[in-house]
Amino acid sequence: MKGLFITFEGIDGGGKTTQLALAAKWLREQGYEVVESREPGGTPLAEKVRELVLDPSLPLTTTTQTLLYLAARSEHVDKLLRPSVEAGRIVLCDRFSDSTLVYQGLSQGKSLEELALLRNLCSFASAGMAPDLTLVFDGRPEVLVRRRAARGVSDRYELQGLDFHQALRKGFLALAEAEPERLQLIDAEGSQEQVAASVQQAISALLHGEK
Repeated sequence: MKGLFITFEGIDGGGKTTQLALAAKWLREQGYEVVESREPGGTPLAEKVRELVLDPSLPLTTTTQTLLYLAARSEHVDKLLRPSVEAGRIVLCDRFSDSTLVYQGLSQGKSLEELALLRNLCSFASAGMAPDLTLVFDGRPEVLVRRRAARGVSDRYELQGLDFHQALRKGFLALAEAEPERLQLIDAEGSQEQVAASVQQAISALLHGEK
């Protein structure tokens, strides 16, 4: 079969990582060959970049963060993502270009010209590779951030205030409204089982050509 590229997006605390692992298990049980990855990360070089950009002790400008993310993405696409899809595998990736557009663009109040430039840079870094389906895990920031904090997770973005996370949510919702065929909202406030069922339904529709 033709390989597929599915990304998991949304603000922190939405359960993306857990749901990605559950989706991978579900797909493997059906006989599909699955590759799990994340951004930044996925290759040795990209994982080193991840350590830099998420380290709250390193003061990085938005531009510096963006360029580091894009460098990691170029490596990721070239070494893992594109070869896996071309080999007929289903690739599940925790974040991709939509996160760059939201975290380094929309949530920062960038101008239309700056957003257009950022989109072009994302396309350049990914060599035009785009997801077949993007699942956006959505929920009230005050609920999701509290859930994440309860797990003891802390990084550069976790230390930002609630207003920042509300801006992130607004950014992801704007992307989903602009591209409803590719980006599908998943209610992240439900139980793990409810969210998993929504994820499976969305992926099944893609697999069976119902999208």
